[in-house]
Amino acid sequence: MVASYFGSGSIFIASQAGVEYGYVLIWAVIGAVLLGFMAQDMSARLGIFGDTLMSFIRRKLGKQGALILALFLSIGCIAWTLALTAAVGKSVEILTGGALIWQPLAVVTGICAILVGILNYSHVEKVMTAMMFLLLILYLIVAGASGPSVPDIAAGFIPQIPDVGAMVLGAAILGTTALWPNFFLESILVRRKGWNEQKHVRMMRTDLAMGYSVGGLITLAIIIVAAAVLRPAGYTELASFVAPGEALELVLGQWAMIVFLLGVIAAAFNSIIPIMWTVPFMILEALDIDHQDGSSDAFKLIFAGSIGIGMFSPLVAYVTGLSVVEMVTLFPAYNGVFGLPITAALLFWAVNDRKVMGPRTNDWRLNLANITLVLFSAYIAINSGRGVLEAIFGGMLS
Repeated sequence: MVASYFGSGSIFIASQAGVEYGYVLIWAVIGAVLLGFMAQDMSARLGIFGDTLMSFIRRKLGKQGALILALFLSIGCIAWTLALTAAVGKSVEILTGGALIWQPLAVVTGICAILVGILNYSHVEKVMTAMMFLLLILYLIVAGASGPSVPDIAAGFIPQIPDVGAMVLGAAILGTTALWPNFFLESILVRRKGWNEQKHVRMMRTDLAMGYSVGGLITLAIIIVAAAVLRPAGYTELASFVAPGEALELVLGQWAMIVFLLGVIAAAFNSIIPIMWTVPFMILEALDIDHQDGSSDAFKLIFAGSIGIGMFSPLVAYVTGLSVVEMVTLFPAYNGVFGLPITAALLFWAVNDRKVMGPRTNDWRLNLANITLVLFSAYIAINSGRGVLEAIFGGMLS
């Protein structure tokens, strides 16, 4: 699941942050990683000792309330899929030298995601995760070779928001790193690992710490590369889809651009399936219908239908006037503004409910850490919500 959160959005958002603001938004990555870890830890403990997050919500809000919430949150999942199918299609278009255009490729990507998600995802996941690690190695090499300013990197750990654009990018970093669909999935899937006792909590936390460390390290490396290579080269924004890969190409040669595009394809496709698993899990649990751990016909039908909507990214691009890069950066920001604070607050409620958690509710230290991070996500959402919505829908309204 940590591999799933590192999608194409992570690559482009981190690159945009480095190009526009240098090392200034490094602190946002650290905060997003901590929030993601804490929230997934809450979700895992809820699954180990209590129940799934959506089952908790259904008992508290009733079926109708839970269904309304599930459908609202599903909009964010579909928005992610729109961006991810577009990213895969655009990458293939560039790799083929324009022989294939991205619009029909985005539709084909959605169809492939449906087939893989229903049939056998595990083998593909291993390939995608391997590509993610290859991308990590590339960026770490370039980050070291680019001679970044160590004092400037250190200054980036101190929170600062120079303007509204930085706040929107902060929300995007939060939305693409602290991936709220994982907070629903974690409470469901811990049982597949056989984690159901107190002794499994340490194992779970080690698992999350390793995963979030890798994902956070990749994001930081991309910001550093963009700040140290693209920014001095005169880039002021990601004017093209291949701009993040140009930093690799400048240092390592043309082959790095090819690997970068393959990495984008891998990262994007790898994210579609687990993100869209969340939709049928949420809806069926909201209605108290057995999803048979994802094998029921109802689960597969909702999964396929949701991706079916998400593969029409060409239509969304036409209507909104958004480019592929804008969709890839703005739709995670939308999720950071709406999906993340709602999910984090619900998790906080669940792990402090004694009827669910019994004696294993949060102690004061966990509550202090968790509420700090919930408030952090709410602060980002409140301050960036208007800017995100204007950036997404501005072209339709003008």
